[in-house]
Amino acid sequence: MVSPLYTGVDWNFTLLEDVYAECEKVALEELNLNVYHNQLEVISSEQMLDAYASSGLPIYYKHWSFGKHFSAEEQNYRKGYTGLAYEIVINSNPCINYLMEENTITTQTTVIAHAAFGHNHFFKNNYLFRNWTDASHIIDYLVFAKNYISDCEEKYGKETVEKVLDSCHALSKHGISKYKRPHKLNFFEEKERADERRTYMRQIYNDLWRTLPKTKKQKEKKKEVAFSDPEENVLYFIEKNSPILKDWQRELVRIVRKVAQYFYPQYQTKVMNEGWATFSHFFIMNRLHDKGLLTDGAMLEFFHTHSGVMFQPTFDMKGYNGFNPYYLGFEMFRDIRRICEDPTAEDKEWFPDFAGGNWLEVCLDAVANFRDESFIKQFLSPTMIRKMHLFTLNNNTNSQNYIVKDIHNNMGYKSIRETLSNMYNISNMIPDIEVADADFTATRQLTLRHNITDGKLLTGDVNEVLTHIKRLWGYQVKLISVDGQSGNDTIMKTYQTDNIPQLEIE
Repeated sequence: MVSPLYTGVDWNFTLLEDVYAECEKVALEELNLNVYHNQLEVISSEQMLDAYASSGLPIYYKHWSFGKHFSAEEQNYRKGYTGLAYEIVINSNPCINYLMEENTITTQTTVIAHAAFGHNHFFKNNYLFRNWTDASHIIDYLVFAKNYISDCEEKYGKETVEKVLDSCHALSKHGISKYKRPHKLNFFEEKERADERRTYMRQIYNDLWRTLPKTKKQKEKKKEVAFSDPEENVLYFIEKNSPILKDWQRELVRIVRKVAQYFYPQYQTKVMNEGWATFSHFFIMNRLHDKGLLTDGAMLEFFHTHSGVMFQPTFDMKGYNGFNPYYLGFEMFRDIRRICEDPTAEDKEWFPDFAGGNWLEVCLDAVANFRDESFIKQFLSPTMIRKMHLFTLNNNTNSQNYIVKDIHNNMGYKSIRETLSNMYNISNMIPDIEVADADFTATRQLTLRHNITDGKLLTGDVNEVLTHIKRLWGYQVKLISVDGQSGNDTIMKTYQTDNIPQLEIE
């Protein structure tokens, strides 16, 4: 007769070790998960708020925006508007898992199964995280960044440093290399390069070299080299080419874009990451109960927590904010298992490659080789579409009424799947803006190009963004919105900073 791991609600560190060991057996032996070494950190609710406000990173440099975020989250929590995250997990090696000390032992068990094994496996095995992040060196780099920025604040003043960081943060999502794999982080290389920047001025920005006359051929050659291809990473271009930034300011730009690059895969895998972690904890908790290691009371508490995480508001509810990634991802992974174990004729028609196959192999392959956009496009089934009551609307601004464009038939299923998939396209989340041209010799104007997606022009305060770019570039900035889908690069709108005053950073 197997005794349950616990019967009460309180936890201690010995019990946590026992719970972790049993979760690990199920995760590694039955789910075939491949994870980084885990590091569990038990923290208070105040520490959880602090970690949440700084993007969940265990160490970070100081900035007023983190304090603002902390204050807002704290007020909402104190007034009962929102609850606290049960856990935070860091994409690092070892994988750092924060557990809140106020959690019950059942919640701690759920969190360990969810974060220490579900998220951990996803971080280690998904191709975006493997290719675009460096889990082994991110903590060392954050230590370097924090120390470097602290030194800059002592030397140049907090306000000056803050102004540069403000602009960098405003442009952080445009400091990402989406197609070119970034250089792996190395603490010693970064420190050595930063020291060199403190000592030597870049030759191309030396006033002596600026005074030397250049021939027309030399100018054309320089420009041709600089813009053989447009630069997708705006912050990278500013870091390397800004006429006004000093070396230490360029290093600040580099730090912000390196951290932004670290979060890049998370934008594209939110549904899959949370869905797989939820699927993992659901599987592990049920297996522990099957083995007699969890009581029925513990499972009732677990189902209460799980259903709260899975709650999907309807479109007409006040709290509706799109699809709950936990719900969508979890249900899709469950549906994959259903298609493999008990396929219908429809499933065999839509998914001939894996219907009736090994569900675990299919799920692990999806986790490793897909992102949200491609995952939905490949695995969203007609059964899921019917279950979620999905359809598409044709929103024509010239019409007073909405028109139902796609319904539940074969053509409609394909169109609905395509539409939902496109909602998770990175271009629909972050505007596609690139450096198109720069005048290094006369006006020094920087020209940016916005590649329009689905005919959508930029919304919001575009001038605010251009102001921050102008602050870092130092001269006029022009942004053109171009519709390239017609094949002739039609300019739809132009934005200029001629009337925007220069914001000093010194």
